[in-house]
Amino acid sequence: MAVTTAMFVAFARGRLSVEIVSLLTIAVIAVGLYFFPLEGNKPTDGLALAFGGFGHYALITICALMIMGRGLVVTGALEPAARLLETVFKFNLKLGLLVSLLIAFALSMAVNDTPVLVLLLPIFVGLAAKGAMPASKTLIPLNAAVLIGGMATTIGTSTNILVTSIAVDLGQPQMGVFHYTPIVLLAALVAMPYLWLVMPRLLGDNSVAADSNRRMFQTRLRVGAESILAGAELSAIRDKLPQNITFHNPPPGALQPQQRLHISGTHEALEDATRVLRGELAPSWVLDRIKRTSTSKREDVMVVEMTVTADSRLISRTLPSSGIADLYSVAVLGIHRPERLLGEKDQFSEGGDLRISEGDVLLVMGILEDLQSFARSDSLLMLEGGRELPRRSKAVISAVIMGGSVALASFGFLPIAISALAGAILMFVTGCVKFDRVGRALSAKVIVLVAASIAVGRIILESGAASWLGETLSLGLVFLPPALVLAAVMVFVTLLTNFASNATAATVGTPIAFSIATKLGMPPEPLILAVLFGCNLCYATPIAYQTNMLIMAEGSYEFADYIRTGVPLVALMVTTLSILLVLFYGL
Repeated sequence: MAVTTAMFVAFARGRLSVEIVSLLTIAVIAVGLYFFPLEGNKPTDGLALAFGGFGHYALITICALMIMGRGLVVTGALEPAARLLETVFKFNLKLGLLVSLLIAFALSMAVNDTPVLVLLLPIFVGLAAKGAMPASKTLIPLNAAVLIGGMATTIGTSTNILVTSIAVDLGQPQMGVFHYTPIVLLAALVAMPYLWLVMPRLLGDNSVAADSNRRMFQTRLRVGAESILAGAELSAIRDKLPQNITFHNPPPGALQPQQRLHISGTHEALEDATRVLRGELAPSWVLDRIKRTSTSKREDVMVVEMTVTADSRLISRTLPSSGIADLYSVAVLGIHRPERLLGEKDQFSEGGDLRISEGDVLLVMGILEDLQSFARSDSLLMLEGGRELPRRSKAVISAVIMGGSVALASFGFLPIAISALAGAILMFVTGCVKFDRVGRALSAKVIVLVAASIAVGRIILESGAASWLGETLSLGLVFLPPALVLAAVMVFVTLLTNFASNATAATVGTPIAFSIATKLGMPPEPLILAVLFGCNLCYATPIAYQTNMLIMAEGSYEFADYIRTGVPLVALMVTTLSILLVLFYGL
């Protein structure tokens, strides 16, 4: 208990990184159990306990789910769903968040929590990049909605199944899938306003610094024969454009095919504009050549940013006169012009094309080999942060793989660890995820945090600390009314869940609840449900449940973010559920 307390104090203070605290915790447990082994164990058994988390099925599951989530992102499989939610968010941000919370809650009632979050996570990260609510303000509320929904049925989480199975072994009748669903639905009605309106206010915008420096690229949008611009006036379709697209010197009257429009916007906005308007940012023959090269060499098409240096031959040239496409088989999609010195003006050619200057940032598309050749030959500095274009030809395959893995786990055909690992392998085999880039899908912080939490959970259980806490708790419950007894059991199990693991809480808490019911003359079922609910109230720490860890890296969360938002939600849910159990069971 001392080691566990020290670990969480270090997490909460935030002076050391999560990775360092996690590794120190594992080291202390390993060294401590080597010199002071548990009763009946050898010194080397402590090493297996301390380092066992790195090979634990929970960690393998989380890594496999991250890989499958990466596959959905890099193939663009989630783009239709993201555009649908983006439409709602554009109408109203608050309404978009509420709809998202309700969808997450409903899905997790029938589908395991982890796959639901894996499906939704890349959608919301993508929406944040396109100007919706920041991911840091939506992911923790979304995760909480998923966890509350998973609590509503006996099949919602593996922990629910574990608790009800232990209860049956203790002589209780088997609970149906929706046995206690009305209780959770009423509690969700109380909690949803907190998730919707309060939680986002308690979370900071971790993307502010990045967003404030987003580059605006100037380019020429070519009107295609199939474009909605052909034969239409620009004013008639303005409401269909991304909000941060600007038209410079828009031409009057109806637009004609092959006409070029001078526009500017962020990279994401330009992509949206080409999709909605069916236009092109570069000559079609260049884009076709890049696709053919990508297919023949089996290389991904990338979009990178390059800075023009003082030695570049491109200075004072325009894109049409530079010959870039002919020489290097890459396409320049836009030019970002940094703020100039006072009085310095942009220079344009007679055709209205911007002349390239030192310090300009080019947005360039091509395969990596051609991009590097272009940068090297024309004295350009390739900036970090380049990204691959979605391999949309693999979108259906990746969606089928994810859907199959989720279905197999949700309906009990395979454990989530097996179905997720199989899905990750299929992502590699089918080329949806490149094996040499799998590191981009994984988070070192999450890996060591999971390993440390598993080690702490095992030592709390095997050292007898959990049993001692339960016995101590039962001594003080004799004098309390039923509502407080239920609340105390729920709080005890919630503490175990947040500081060890929900499996430990279920394994320790269910027999204790049955014993307390016998001693106090209460019906066992409400106390067993108090244990089940407490096992699911895992909002207050990132190590409490694997979905908490999945969102940690994407939302750039700190340990304190979980405490600040999770503790009030735990208090609200414990109070509400305790009262509802008393009312439903007439205690």
